[in-house]
Amino acid sequence: MGVEQSGNQSVERAISVLNAFLEGRTELRVSDIARLTGIGQSTVSRLLATLESARLIAKDEDSGFFRLGLGHVPLAAAVLNGHPVHREARPVAQRLAGTLGLGANVAVRDDSTLFYLCNFEGELAPKSHVLMGGRNPLHATGLGKCLLLALSPRQRRDLLGADLPAYTVSTVTDHEALDADLERVATRGYATENEELALGRACIAAPIRDGSGEIVAALSVSGPLSAIDLAGREPELARTVIEAADRVALALGYQAHRMAVPPR
Repeated sequence: MGVEQSGNQSVERAISVLNAFLEGRTELRVSDIARLTGIGQSTVSRLLATLESARLIAKDEDSGFFRLGLGHVPLAAAVLNGHPVHREARPVAQRLAGTLGLGANVAVRDDSTLFYLCNFEGELAPKSHVLMGGRNPLHATGLGKCLLLALSPRQRRDLLGADLPAYTVSTVTDHEALDADLERVATRGYATENEELALGRACIAAPIRDGSGEIVAALSVSGPLSAIDLAGREPELARTVIEAADRVALALGYQAHRMAVPPR
């Protein structure tokens, strides 16, 4: 029993070390990791050596800084290649980004956040980083609003808590307003996000259902306000996004009537 507990503790500490690199900085010293994890520096050093041998950690010999290693990439690829939503949505999102020139994103809900399964950048919405594997709040994003449709108002309150944090002056910060917004989303079949998470950014998203009819993911197009142009392009982009989400849903076995598409 003692050996098992010791082994479990070592695994938990190794996970804590890896998670330290998700705190914002991609390169860390031993002292940084010790501070972030609360683990002693000597133990951190031993864990880093073990993780480095498995290529899960890499060390810059000149600077002495550590970063995540390439050994994570095959693991991530195996997870994504085995995920049915990613398999069916990836080519749809890629075509959407190329056709519209906007960002195209697919996400699922992971507890109280949205988790990006894939992301493609069009020429009008370039990024210096990938969103895949990233997280964002549910209440402040078009994707998140679509995912929240799968929950009842009570379930949403239990999941998100009483206080909805503000990211900009446009963020919905109370549940009554969020309920009203989600009623509109359910009625028209798509959600909008207009500078609610980040200034100067907007998106249009639609839910994706599986063979049981449950909402399991969401798809969006996003970009700068000037490229999205909600005032002039919302009906056109909404139709395109809903149709793309429906293609993914049908590939997942969804057989019910399609969600309403805004009239031309």
